[in-house]
Amino acid sequence: MSVFAPRFATASGVGSWPGLAAREAAEVVVGELAGALAHIVELPARGVGADMLGRAGALLVDVAIDTVPRGYRLAARPGAVTRRAISLLDEDMDALEEAWEAAGLRNDGRVVKVQAPGPITLAAEIELANGHRAITDAGALRDLAASLAEGVAAHRAGMARRLEAEVVVQFDEPSLPTALGGRLSGVTSLSPVAPLDEEVAAGLLDGCAQTVGGEVLLHCCARGVPWDLMQRSAFSAVSVDAGALSAADLDGIAGFVEAGRTVVVHGATSTRRN
Repeated sequence: MSVFAPRFATASGVGSWPGLAAREAAEVVVGELAGALAHIVELPARGVGADMLGRAGALLVDVAIDTVPRGYRLAARPGAVTRRAISLLDEDMDALEEAWEAAGLRNDGRVVKVQAPGPITLAAEIELANGHRAITDAGALRDLAASLAEGVAAHRAGMARRLEAEVVVQFDEPSLPTALGGRLSGVTSLSPVAPLDEEVAAGLLDGCAQTVGGEVLLHCCARGVPWDLMQRSAFSAVSVDAGALSAADLDGIAGFVEAGRTVVVHGATSTRRN
């Protein structure tokens, strides 16, 4: 049975957490969720490098990021932003390991979840050097997905060693419906972003899931979850926000569950922002 199924996990968190204190957050998560599905937290209030996209800067292999007024941009070489992202992730991992050790949970059969932006959202929200979204360049999109998958696989393996626990992965894809629907804005009205082909998206998502290994969950807090795509995907579970669901989602949810997979519904609407 999937680790995301209720028999093993009755509660978890999306990932984002208020405040600035990594150790305090880790202690709360381990204390409240160790019997369900504990997770490493993100503390976006710490600023650059601490949010969902900034975390990617610590995970990407041979790819660096920098900041621009609109968010993040790919960089030619690692700089202060990449170093800060790595430092913040290291702090979060240390905090979780310390709380895990203090609770006596090493090699105790528990499961832990780590999060990362998915390949579509990452490419949709990060810029190329020319200011265009990375998703507009097929080569950049492919390279970003490969780099991300390699980095997340290493992150998962590293956390498993540190905690002596099974680790599962959550890919955050809030921009997936927007990218598929052709609703991403371009740099100007004269440079629109074309809809991402669903088969291309499927290949990138499945490639990441297969490279990472183990059970993988896709979290989409936006409206319009592409259930047909999810049904064909390699993901063990899909996580959605209750407030974003409509009657149109019910058939998709039913089909996904009937296929033996899990739908995780968050009762509290996600406050994560790209």
